[in-house]
Amino acid sequence: MSADLLYTEVEEDLRAAVRRVLRDRCEIGSVLARCESGEPYDLALWRTLAGELGVAALAVPEESGGSGAGVRELAVVAEELGRAVAPVPFLGTVLATAALQAAEATEPIPGIAAGERVATVAVGLTTAPSAPLPSGVRAEGGKLTGSVTAVVDLEVADLVLVPATGPDGTGLHLVDTADPGVVRNPVTPLDLTRRFGTLELSGASGELIAADAEPVLRRALLTAAGVLAAEQVGLAQHCLDSTVDYVRTRHQFGRAIGSFQAVKHRLADLWSGVSTARATSRAAADALTREEPDGETELSVALAQAYCSDLAVLAAEESLQLHGGIGMTWEHPVHLYLGRAKSAQLTFGTADRHRARIAELAGLPA
Repeated sequence: MSADLLYTEVEEDLRAAVRRVLRDRCEIGSVLARCESGEPYDLALWRTLAGELGVAALAVPEESGGSGAGVRELAVVAEELGRAVAPVPFLGTVLATAALQAAEATEPIPGIAAGERVATVAVGLTTAPSAPLPSGVRAEGGKLTGSVTAVVDLEVADLVLVPATGPDGTGLHLVDTADPGVVRNPVTPLDLTRRFGTLELSGASGELIAADAEPVLRRALLTAAGVLAAEQVGLAQHCLDSTVDYVRTRHQFGRAIGSFQAVKHRLADLWSGVSTARATSRAAADALTREEPDGETELSVALAQAYCSDLAVLAAEESLQLHGGIGMTWEHPVHLYLGRAKSAQLTFGTADRHRARIAELAGLPA
C-alpha cells in the first residue's frame, strides 16, 4: 500500500495545539536567555506538553497508558518543536518510550507520560539504527558497571534504559539516576538547546526490562531517527520562512533584497529542498506507523535521514548568510537553528552512513 503523505485533520489539530503552546511559552528570546543560564532545559514547558497535550505518550498503546496514536502524530509534534528549537527532552523520551514499547512493557512507568519524570536510553547519540550497539556496561548480580558517552537528555533524566552485557547476553536495564552508583558528566554541546553527557555506572542497581536488548534498541533507534527527520523538516521550514520575511523588509540600493535574482534563486532552491524533505519524512513516519516489513521501514527512515539531515544544515546556513551582519550576532536566534541542525546531522548516523545503508538494503554493490 502506498504511503499517504498528506496531513490528516487530527494531525493538523495536534499541530495547532502544540504551536499555540510553543507560541505562548517558548518565545525565541526566552530560549536564547535560557541557553545562557544554569537551566538550559524548560521542564515546566515539557510538563505542559506531556501532561496537558500528551505528547510523551502519543505513540504508546492505550492499554499501556498511552494515547494509542502513531509515529505520524509524533512526527507532527517534532516538526513544531524543530520550528521553535524548543529546549525540552523530547528526543530522549521518544527513544525511551519506543524501547519500552518494543520490550512489550505493558505496565507504564509512573510519571513519564505526564512529563513528571524524564527517561532516556544509554546509547551514543551518533549510533545509527544498523550500527553495532554499545558494549561498555557490564551486568553482574543486578549491578551495572561501565560507561556510555553522548547520552541525549542525560542531565535532566530521572530514568535511563541501559544495555548491559552479562553472563546471559546483553539485556536492557532500567536505572534510576538518583542511585549513588550513577554519575552524569555533561559535555559542552554544539546544540545549546539539546544536551548530552557521559553516563558512568559503578555498581548501580538495574531492573531487567528486556533479556535481549538488540531488537529493542534497533526499533527504538529506528523510530527516533524517523521522528528526528520530521524535526529537521520543521527546523528547515522555519529557516526558510524567517529568511523570506527578512529579505522582504531588508533594503539595499533602494530595493528589498528579496527582489534580487540571486537571492530569489537561493530561496527557490531551498523551498524545493524543504518540500522534498517533507515528503521523505512523511513517508518514514507513515512506514513506522503502519509497521511495514523491517527492511522497507528501515529503507524509508534511511532515505529520510540521508536527505533531511543535510537539508536542515543547508537551510540554517542559508538563513544565516541571507540575514547578513545581523545573522552573525549572538543576539539573533539563527545560530540556535544552525547548532541544532549541525548536531542533528550527526545524530543516529551521518547522511553518508544512511546512504551506505540504503545501498545495502537495495542490494547495490559497495
